[in-house]
Amino acid sequence: METEDSQGNSSTVHTRITYLRHLIVSLAQAKDIERTLLIFSHDYYDEEVNDLVRSIDFTKVMQIFYPYSIQTHPNEFPGVDPNDCPRNFKYNKALKQKCNNALHPDVHGHYREAKYTQTKHHWWWKANRIFNQLQCTTTHTGPVLFLEEDHYVAEDFLHMLALLRNTADKTCPQCEILCLGTYLKTYQYHLNSDKRRKQLTLTYLQQLRVANEERRRRQDTQAWNFQVYPNLYGSTQKVEITPWHSSMHNMGMAFNRTVWASIMAHQDQFCAYDDYNWDYSLLHLSQNRGAVGKFKVMLCKGPRVFHIGECGIHHKKSNCNASTVIGKVQKLLQTASSHLYPSRVTATVTFGGAKHNKKLLKGNGGWGDIRDQELCANMTREGRQMKKYFFT
Repeated sequence: METEDSQGNSSTVHTRITYLRHLIVSLAQAKDIERTLLIFSHDYYDEEVNDLVRSIDFTKVMQIFYPYSIQTHPNEFPGVDPNDCPRNFKYNKALKQKCNNALHPDVHGHYREAKYTQTKHHWWWKANRIFNQLQCTTTHTGPVLFLEEDHYVAEDFLHMLALLRNTADKTCPQCEILCLGTYLKTYQYHLNSDKRRKQLTLTYLQQLRVANEERRRRQDTQAWNFQVYPNLYGSTQKVEITPWHSSMHNMGMAFNRTVWASIMAHQDQFCAYDDYNWDYSLLHLSQNRGAVGKFKVMLCKGPRVFHIGECGIHHKKSNCNASTVIGKVQKLLQTASSHLYPSRVTATVTFGGAKHNKKLLKGNGGWGDIRDQELCANMTREGRQMKKYFFT
């Protein structure tokens, strides 16, 4: 990141060290990785993780630590204050008990859970830290690629990022976000019509047993079906230009300082939106930028960033084993190896489906506490002080 042509990569690290090892191995195998600066952002201090990051010798590395973590504030906000309202407290009961945030449940009537609010806080703090505060990044004008610890990158991901950037600069200046990841799960969630007709004749308990059997069968076979995707990698790589959507374009996304300035100009749309997810909050911001319009993304149809995580904040699988998924990713990349490092791409412009263009009206909640909104705003506004909103 010391020159304009170099790339910046930021990886959020929690405590899933097995996934982190696989990510680092994939990064080490990437072409031109020695010209990048890897910034690992931690919301948990762990010596084993730190030693692993410090062992990286194939490029420049920096570690940053989120200063308002649950770990460092276990018994006070933004951790869990003993006098905070439990999640499922009813509003009147919270008022009677006078717990700290009684006046501020979320849009669904629930009170904050620190383990969820921290995710949004950490992402916001990390992005602001990289673009606005680190001395080593002040002159960087190129894209910053955001990765998670359970991602895995192809060896030509930097080549593709540069190709997308150059293509956007020449032909799509309105493409503010670049995306190297695609969610490739191809589950069969619905029964076919014959099975649905058969179920109409079953009793409720029989239908329940059939549904449970079908669910178990899907769980046994739900794996990323990479075999059907090598056709996405060809001598002429395909990219898609479409409105950015949080659930489709949040993996391996990259943007530059100019885009961050636009986000900062509308930061109230992010910090005040009642949703604990940073990506849905960013989608809300995108949909409320006025005349600027929604973010456009240039999406790499043949993905260079893959999600290998089977467990995490939203995934409760008992068999958290990355090896199976990684094996499929590696097999796919080996099959497509002759088509890596393309010299050009061809773009298709789409307008997204009705579902993805639907305006967000109500968030997923978890972000009604005024203290979370204030902390979020204070991370990017110097000189402001946290107000007291305790119920007395």
